[in-house]
Amino acid sequence: MVTNESDTFDIGGELTVNRLGFGAMRITGDDVIGEPDDAENARRVLERAVELGVDFIDTADSYGPGVSERLIGEALDTERDDLVIATKGGLLRNTDADWLPHGDPDYLRNAQLCSRDRLRMDPIDLYQFHRPDPDTPFEESVHTLAELKDEGLVRHVGLSNVSVDQLDRAREIVEIATVQNQYNIANREDEAVLEACEDAGIGFIPWYPLAAGELDDVEGIEEIARRHDATPYQIALAWLLGHSDVTLPIPGTSSIEHLEQNVAASAIDLSDDELARLS
Repeated sequence: MVTNESDTFDIGGELTVNRLGFGAMRITGDDVIGEPDDAENARRVLERAVELGVDFIDTADSYGPGVSERLIGEALDTERDDLVIATKGGLLRNTDADWLPHGDPDYLRNAQLCSRDRLRMDPIDLYQFHRPDPDTPFEESVHTLAELKDEGLVRHVGLSNVSVDQLDRAREIVEIATVQNQYNIANREDEAVLEACEDAGIGFIPWYPLAAGELDDVEGIEEIARRHDATPYQIALAWLLGHSDVTLPIPGTSSIEHLEQNVAASAIDLSDDELARLS
């Protein structure tokens, strides 16, 4: 992986990571519920990611639930200084594979304890509030994460699936290190949130970065991919890296082959004209 200064970002001003990370949602079972078909392969994917220079891994307690975090704790030395692990709390799962917001302060405290245990790390590098809960005041949830930081249980606090207004309100309570919203080359509805993160020096973690199934509508991407002897998915990742210096894409996969293709995208240098055409 290329590691010049522009390819790294300092999360919270201190945790330096390569900007292309790994999202660990897909190392679970179908519908992100239960064990993967091949748990040993899932561990090999995690190990291979680190071998390739990926030093930022994102997960959540709701992936499995608990399965993704446990596999990370089993496969990796999560306490090593050159590896940053981010997780999230605030979503419940059920057998119908629903994602149910739950931002109750007591629940978040319990979820964080369980995440620490499964990940085998203390403190957690980056703990993110997964989604605002309409049944719990947003500030109460954020205050809980601020308390966890003050108590030394988490090093940095992040948000996910928030608006600019929610980001501003949260920043009045605690320093926000990252925001994780859906964003990709085919879906830029949260451009305003990205711009707010740029202005504040906050890391922006675009989930669903590959825009699977949506790239056909991106004008010029096939031609640019051929020019770079790359896939459209690799160009989608290269665009995210070139579009903003604060983006931290986290493509996920259960395949070592796809993982290697994703990591290779960090070496694709799109020209200003190519970035402009794709934008």
